[in-house]
Amino acid sequence: MSKIETNTIDNISGSSTLTIGDSNTTTITLKSGATLTNFPNMTPAFYATNGTTDQSLASGTQTKINFGTEILDTDSAFASSRFTVPSGAAGKYYVFGSVDMLEDDSDMTSHNIYFFKNGSAAISHVFNNTSASQIRRISSYFGGVLDLSASDYVEIYFQFVGNSGDAADVKGSGGATFFGGYKIIE
Repeated sequence: MSKIETNTIDNISGSSTLTIGDSNTTTITLKSGATLTNFPNMTPAFYATNGTTDQSLASGTQTKINFGTEILDTDSAFASSRFTVPSGAAGKYYVFGSVDMLEDDSDMTSHNIYFFKNGSAAISHVFNNTSASQIRRISSYFGGVLDLSASDYVEIYFQFVGNSGDAADVKGSGGATFFGGYKIIE
């Protein structure tokens, strides 16, 4: 085994690719505690929950879900229950969320969850139920990929349909209602 000690390794003039290892290399090991810099990361990234306050929803109405407790916001881009793409951060984003309903509402026949991009539905998940007795408690996870430009914004909306037109509540505790996302490394 040979050892090379140097401060800088660079490719030859005219070449834009530097290869470490060859066809026999299967593992590159770094010293314990070493830090790699200038690698792409999956930011901006955000994650928020709705906090501890229940949110009342009317049957048949698309309603924006409130997310008042910020857990992660790498670029200070999450505010007023929406994520806004910062300048210079355009790209593809994986967004995800969950809405947890407090109601034990047996007359609910369907519910729809949406990612709104710039005020319009961009991704929707529709859940229809074959019988009203199937809905005793709704907790639905969903996600998708959006192509976002700087200043585009994303929000979560929820809609349910009930036979009697009753209102229902998004559960305000337990952390099962959340909204998050991150830029995908391409």
